[in-house]
Amino acid sequence: MRDLGVGFSHLINGQRWVVRHGRWLGIGLVPGLITLVVYVGALVGLGYGADDLAAWATPFADDWSSPWLGLLRTTLTVLVFAFGLFLAVITFTAVTLLVGQPFYEALSEEVDRAEGGEAPESGLPLWRELWISARDSVRILVRVALYGLLLFAFGFVPVAGQTVVPLIGFCVTGYFLAEELTAVALQRRGMVLKDRLVLLRGRKLLILGFGVPLGLAFLVPFVAVFLMPGAVAGATLLARELVGEDGRPDGDPDDGADDRESADGGTPALSPPHPLGD
Repeated sequence: MRDLGVGFSHLINGQRWVVRHGRWLGIGLVPGLITLVVYVGALVGLGYGADDLAAWATPFADDWSSPWLGLLRTTLTVLVFAFGLFLAVITFTAVTLLVGQPFYEALSEEVDRAEGGEAPESGLPLWRELWISARDSVRILVRVALYGLLLFAFGFVPVAGQTVVPLIGFCVTGYFLAEELTAVALQRRGMVLKDRLVLLRGRKLLILGFGVPLGLAFLVPFVAVFLMPGAVAGATLLARELVGEDGRPDGDPDDGADDRESADGGTPALSPPHPLGD
């Protein structure tokens, strides 16, 4: 359970870092604001059209008597909007990272320098980094959509659909938010998506401690914009812990960065990082 608190502390420390370095906070608001305008428009449109979508999807219920017709379509309308909000929270991070890729790369590098004296670099041109980020984001969003559809379906289960399913949804949201954000720092360390997912699965509580509170905060649109720069900074701190670079004095060699526990001892062993383009 300690990892839950450690993950949350990285989130808080990331916000503190950008507050102490106000220039990074100011620049980092621009990509989030651009993305926010687009997403608010989409959610408003979904809010107006969700009831029509529910009616279109349930023609078999047209002859149902009250209150069953209203109950069915109201429940479906709420679930449709909740599913749209779920996808919006997840994709907001991915889209904002793409819009602000050069800034967030520079921010992550600056955090690395402040914490460890050096910042790993991928050595790839910007267009290649954008392509890899977009490709990996699509792969993650496919996974998220599958989870979302399953949770949407289980949402119709009495009691559990209104209690357990939302809790699972928040955990899924937080987990994949953390993946998207730590990707900025881990890609610079030559880690492809497959290795990143293995790394995150080895410290699930740490990831949830970081991602779940952030996912809850991201439900408030304007809060998401202001937290985004600090989330990238915090995710860099989180990535440093995942690869064993945290807690050493500046300039110390990375003696333990490649050490991994065996699969039967805790964190699964990772293969050497692949070239990002593979």
